[in-house]
Amino acid sequence: MAEDNTNHTDQPSHAQLIISEVELLLSEKRTALSVMRTGIAVFALPLSVFSILIATSKYYTVAHVILWLVVIGLLCLGLILLGGYLVIRSLIRLHKLDDRIVLMKDRLKEMPGWISWGK
Repeated sequence: MAEDNTNHTDQPSHAQLIISEVELLLSEKRTALSVMRTGIAVFALPLSVFSILIATSKYYTVAHVILWLVVIGLLCLGLILLGGYLVIRSLIRLHKLDDRIVLMKDRLKEMPGWISWGK
């Protein structure tokens, strides 16, 4: 009688593949959170610029620096739009990733031999 020397751990099981996919989704989620953090920082920059302009408004007259105020205003508007886009895009991405993680967890729970340790 010949012994079977093949190692069954060489090939990952279906549960291990699902767990690996969930780990990949969690790393994508971390990336989406860092994009959101960047968007919030970009969004906050124009607010600080406007607060500096308001705080120093007694040192200049608007008529003399109107061109600079328009340029700074347009730049700040662009930064606000970019920050808003990054935050909204990352929120949408986070919701999609959460839905996929829930699907993966449900697939894992349907597998035979699944032991539930709580919720």
